[in-house]
Amino acid sequence: MSASLASRTTAAAEWRALGTTVRLVVTDQALLESCNLLLARHLAEVDAACSRFRADSELAALDSAAGRPVRVSPLLAEALDVALRAAGDTDGAVDPTVGSAMDALGYDRDFALVREDGRPVRLTVRRTPGWRTVRLDRATGTVTVPEGVRLDLGATAKAWAADRAARTLAAAAGCGVLVSLGGDTAVAGEPPAGGWQIRVQDITGSVDETPAMGPHDSVGLRGGGLATSGTTARRWRRGGHDLHHIVDPRTGLPVRSPWRTVSVAAATCADANAASTAALVKGAGAERWLTRRGLPARLVAQNGTVVTTPGWPDPARPACEAEVVEADRGPGGSVPGTHRREAAA
Repeated sequence: MSASLASRTTAAAEWRALGTTVRLVVTDQALLESCNLLLARHLAEVDAACSRFRADSELAALDSAAGRPVRVSPLLAEALDVALRAAGDTDGAVDPTVGSAMDALGYDRDFALVREDGRPVRLTVRRTPGWRTVRLDRATGTVTVPEGVRLDLGATAKAWAADRAARTLAAAAGCGVLVSLGGDTAVAGEPPAGGWQIRVQDITGSVDETPAMGPHDSVGLRGGGLATSGTTARRWRRGGHDLHHIVDPRTGLPVRSPWRTVSVAAATCADANAASTAALVKGAGAERWLTRRGLPARLVAQNGTVVTTPGWPDPARPACEAEVVEADRGPGGSVPGTHRREAAA
């Protein structure tokens, strides 16, 4: 493109896929339609490979493998690699072997179909099988899952898909691209003049309206990704129990955390989402854990108190001046709009 960045006008599209809101923002409005088509194709491929709710997905096929090695597509192998790496990086706080625990809690279908009802649910403390029981051989393209173990990639797949899509679209279109999947936000390519502005908020809402309730903040994303995880967005009731979708691998039950939302900026959206989910599981020690890892983060306690780690932008400064991602990642992008808590893991 010969047009200068300053002359470009950002354009956005919003729709639904993977059970969540998809938002695409590009710095060249003439390329929005073609980028949106590429994004839709990419997300359809991710859904066919990674969905826990589709009987015909590659991931679902592993349920009947009875512990035998199964050859998988490069796409699913990459998604599994990201999930297993996240488990190792978080000391198992984010674990892809929680699928059966999710099913037992009633989250066994797309969340839009999960209905509150009075059916009893038996809440039994049972440690998940553990990510080390899964064997991924990238050389042969095979994965081995023990019999009876069901995988769930919910804590990593959307963020990884956002990373992958942003990079692919930016390379193909040659413009700045922001991809947000339910709030898991990844950027790539040349950002708009002044950088991308993202509003982080505690209450899910429209990107065009400042939230009337709940704490919120604005940050400038200079590269990498930003993700928020929370325990209040995807909730339902079963047999008198209030349940949510963040499972503690140590118990197989919804995590009880002092934090209601955690937002993290990292080198990739996948890293950010793994860290924000792990912070909820780690609970009271999350702030220290994030600080030791050098991750800028914003943690909102159950009572609304906001705590930030070093590197999170000072609200007194303009958001575009805040470096919230590792400096060695180079220039990145952003998205004008809301970083939705719906995206939580």
